[in-house]
Amino acid sequence: MFLDTSGLFCVFHQDEVQHGEAERLFRVARARLTHSYVLAEFVALCQARRLNRAASLAFARATLDNPTLEIVWVSQDMHRVALTYLQSRLDKSYSLCDAVSFLLMYERGMVEALTTDHHFDQAGLRRLLI
Repeated sequence: MFLDTSGLFCVFHQDEVQHGEAERLFRVARARLTHSYVLAEFVALCQARRLNRAASLAFARATLDNPTLEIVWVSQDMHRVALTYLQSRLDKSYSLCDAVSFLLMYERGMVEALTTDHHFDQAGLRRLLI
């Protein structure tokens, strides 16, 4: 299962409507994959929502140290490929983080994402939090 920013946010923030389901799906996943841009977005989202900074940073650190989660560090080449992907889809409002996520999921043959983001549906993937 791919972990997107909104999915991680739902796991972290107990007041989110989908917190319980996100936590359950995270627990039962056979494989967990994300990338460094998701982690950067997570920290920014928590800050924008004015959540406890110490708690959100501790969660981000724990995510880094989680041995059951594979984190791909976005390289310059991956960044460039994602920009090309975005340029070929100007009719969509995908973010750069989304593009990296989609490309990584396609590369790994993954279809399920722990996310609330409808862009995953548009990209032919399956969001688990609706």
